[in-house]
Amino acid sequence: MKIELWGVRGSLPTPLTDTEYQQRIKEILLSSAEKNIKPEDIDRFISDLPSHLRHVFGGNTTCVTVESSSGKLYIIDCGTGIRPLGDKLMQGKSGKGQEIITILLTHTHWDHVQGFPFFKPVYIPGNVINFYSPFNDLQQRFEYQQDFRFFPKKLEEMASSKTFTKLEYGKTFSPEKGLDIDMFRLKHPGGSFAYRFRENGKTFIFCTDAEFIGESVEKFTNEDDCFFNNADVLILDSQYTLDESFVKLFWGHTSYTMAINCGVRWNIKHLVLTHHEPSYSDSRLEQNFDEAKEHLKLTGSPMTLSIATEGTIFKL
Repeated sequence: MKIELWGVRGSLPTPLTDTEYQQRIKEILLSSAEKNIKPEDIDRFISDLPSHLRHVFGGNTTCVTVESSSGKLYIIDCGTGIRPLGDKLMQGKSGKGQEIITILLTHTHWDHVQGFPFFKPVYIPGNVINFYSPFNDLQQRFEYQQDFRFFPKKLEEMASSKTFTKLEYGKTFSPEKGLDIDMFRLKHPGGSFAYRFRENGKTFIFCTDAEFIGESVEKFTNEDDCFFNNADVLILDSQYTLDESFVKLFWGHTSYTMAINCGVRWNIKHLVLTHHEPSYSDSRLEQNFDEAKEHLKLTGSPMTLSIATEGTIFKL
């Protein structure tokens, strides 16, 4: 499996501000002046910069792709990250109207569907968009988003063909030989679902818009734990700091501290923190990540920890 991150922000898109941009330039220039950088040293200088100056985490909302060993692509959620994904797909069969596209929905809050009207393959005749979710009325939800009051193009006016299939909760979905997809119901206003992909002895779980707190996790049954246990990669909601999570109980998101505790409890090999709070700058996210790494050290766990960044690829 190949997992690629196209959108990692929560709640709403977060463009880089002028203030943040100028602050980065200032820090980089100060650093270069101290080191008397020559033109031939620029590439090495950039690669040695602190991570918060070397890259941006990205401002697009949730969209992730999973590519199976057969090369078939599965899209999870339609946040604004699906727009650049669509641009890439248009360079291949999608641009010729020859693509069959599979989209899985965790839920339909704005930040998980708002990119779909700007997903170019859906406008190309011949393309087929197959939607899957546990929701009975998924088609109506997409139609409502594209009512003329909110968007100039209705869903039925998009030239591709579209199907909507309800997944039965508790049953494994096997879209191709050797690939199994399971779901887990999450605590989130309006409902949300985690997806678990299993192929060739490897397990990837995408679990966003979930509120895990100590009390609720302690009430997990063995069956609940089994859904997450021993995953090779778990991408997990970690929108808040611990202090903020206490203020925002029942908002449906998790602190990075609790996310690490869950990862350790479930014996996760590689935990990836995602659904970043839109009010957090990249430097604040970097600070949170440093604190998260310190918390992981206290647990003594060998688990690998990453923070979700647009463009990151994980291979299993």
